Amino acid sequence: MKKFFKLMLMSLLSVVISISVFAKSNVVYVGTNAEFAPFEYLEKNKIVGFDIDLLDAISKETGLEFKIQDMAFDGLLPALQTKKVDMVIAGMSATPEREKAVAFSKPYFKAKQVVITKGENKSLKSFKDLSGKKVGVMLGFTGDTVVSEIKGIKVERFNAAYAAILALSQNKIDAVVLDSEPAKKYTANNKQFVIANIPAEEEDYAIAFRKNDKELINKVNAALDKIKANGEYDKLLKKYFK
Repeated sequence: MKKFFKLMLMSLLSVVISISVFAKSNVVYVGTNAEFAPFEYLEKNKIVGFDIDLLDAISKETGLEFKIQDMAFDGLLPALQTKKVDMVIAGMSATPEREKAVAFSKPYFKAKQVVITKGENKSLKSFKDLSGKKVGVMLGFTGDTVVSEIKGIKVERFNAAYAAILALSQNKIDAVVLDSEPAKKYTANNKQFVIANIPAEEEDYAIAFRKNDKELINKVNAALDKIKANGEYDKLLKKYFK
């Protein structure tokens, strides 16, 4: 009898373990940086935004449960590579440099870099015209790369866009280089700031993964295709980019 109960107990434990492993496999840890409105930002201590709603839509299509972790932008890819998170969504541009280290989903948004100044600056025709100026950028953002390649620019790096905008308002820097949509969000209700739409290459935002996580990448890509086909993607665009 004892042997019978022991076998039953072992069988039950085996079922429980297999269920827990299966459940855990549906949980995906996602890194983001909630300093990038309207893509991800804090509202009443909750992370919200276009990217977060997009994750919800992907979750409905795939059955995956996303656990979101907020961290510094320049720490996102290291966290992905060290398996602290399983994927990254943070208005991140799929640049050739980043593609050396990680894999990206299909693109889900197009953007470009713009320059924010305090008051209109008609002499600003290109990024090279910022030479000799003190320019604020976000650490690890594409704008950081753009201005760092130009001689004569004094680069001031910030961990959050609002900190760079504050420094500009206090005349501590001469300009801020930032992605187009967040730039619109930060300057919408402040007449002292002007966005200079100077020529810049378009960038594709995409979700980052470890290169060997093929199954997860395929699931997310298939979900993105469905969301764009069924109209859900267009609803999100209208919600955040009127």
